[in-house]
Amino acid sequence: MKPSWAALAILMAGAVQAQVPEPQGFHGEPYRSETPATLAGAQVIDAAEAMRLHGQGVPFIDVLPRQARPEGLPEGTLWNAPPHLSIPGAIWLYDTGYDRLAPAEQARLAEGLARLSGGDKAAPLVILCKRDCWMSWNAAKRAVALGYRGVIWFPDGVEGWQEQGGRLEPIGPAGP
Repeated sequence: MKPSWAALAILMAGAVQAQVPEPQGFHGEPYRSETPATLAGAQVIDAAEAMRLHGQGVPFIDVLPRQARPEGLPEGTLWNAPPHLSIPGAIWLYDTGYDRLAPAEQARLAEGLARLSGGDKAAPLVILCKRDCWMSWNAAKRAVALGYRGVIWFPDGVEGWQEQGGRLEPIGPAGP
């Protein structure tokens, strides 16, 4: 039995409507899942636009968390986190994309935004992590809530950057 054109149109319309809506607050676990296509108060960009803005010197903020020490290592075992790879020149405001932030992470984000914007809340700031990662969405939403009007969310993050031909480099954490 062949599906009718009307039935096919209804199925396709349902797929379009299945986009992830913006939540009222911040999004928690799972952080690696499909994100909305929008973020109220922020501009959303693709990799080509990220490349253009990077070339203009717009600050890029990576909010991916630091890698935790593996559980179960014997006491006294030395452990070094692997290098964090990100977009060249990006500032790594680690652990600032969770749904709830401890005071230290909230301060790291607020101080980093103020420093990178030069105190100009209208200055453009690109916020990213990985594709399908709510942490960059949360951090960008928090920046908007802090009154920043130049927030730019790059949802494809480092994967989109690489697909556009960009390279990654090791970067260290920013701030106290």
